[in-house]
Amino acid sequence: MRIAGLFTPTRATRSMVTGTLLAGALLLGTAGAAVAEDTPSPSTDSDSAQAPTEAGTSFRTATAFRPGQTATADGSSGDYLYWVFPVDAGQRATVTAKVTLPESAAARKGSATWQVDVYDGLRRRQPCVYGAQTKALAADANTVELRCVLRTVRAWAEPWSNDPLPGSYYVRLTVLNADEKDLGLPVRAEIEAETPDQGGAHAVDGALSVPLTPGRTTVSQEGGGASAEGARLAASGVEPEGGWSSGWWSDRWLWTLAGGVLGALAGIGGYTLARPARRPTAP
Repeated sequence: MRIAGLFTPTRATRSMVTGTLLAGALLLGTAGAAVAEDTPSPSTDSDSAQAPTEAGTSFRTATAFRPGQTATADGSSGDYLYWVFPVDAGQRATVTAKVTLPESAAARKGSATWQVDVYDGLRRRQPCVYGAQTKALAADANTVELRCVLRTVRAWAEPWSNDPLPGSYYVRLTVLNADEKDLGLPVRAEIEAETPDQGGAHAVDGALSVPLTPGRTTVSQEGGGASAEGARLAASGVEPEGGWSSGWWSDRWLWTLAGGVLGALAGIGGYTLARPARRPTAP
């Protein structure tokens, strides 16, 4: 029948379909490469070598470290230990804490409960959506591990919301309840943070004019006095490896562009397949 002949693919039609598929593959490959570039690379040995070996005792004296580093500190049961690290828009932070008591503390009187809390740049406590934020350390154990996975950081938020915003994030580690005779026992703490990028699916329009970071202050170490050698940078709002993002760009733009081009090419190809064949005019 003639109707079936109207939809017979021609050489031009096959070329159009082939071009559409090739263009789609090229655009998707470009978007995939951009996503791979946004994925943070694993930390190097130099980052671990520069990790801090002490902790602050308040928000103002929190010790700064970068995601991928393992920050350590020696303290006592009952102390409040503080660290600070940067989280940018579109990232989801995971904080891992490990508390180790020396063998000499194995004969303590009872169990103790440890907790890790995370606060944003406005010092608002952010809830953990995954992980064991609080865990009990049995009387016969000397190691406890804690984990807190935060929500994805937004580029901006409404004034009434408690959404996590880009900037400095504080980690506080402490023991909640312990026998009075066990307070003051030596402990060793290890803190790690990971901030993988969640991609354009979590991107939003708008951005903060300035990330929520504290000002730069210095405090002197014990025995260091006010000398330059004894001063350290505390709660400095250390920036991410590549600096703070502008907030408006994400791989969502690439996927939107790819979808628009593919839609246009699909429309042209569909019209080419469905248009009626031209009949020769009668002489």
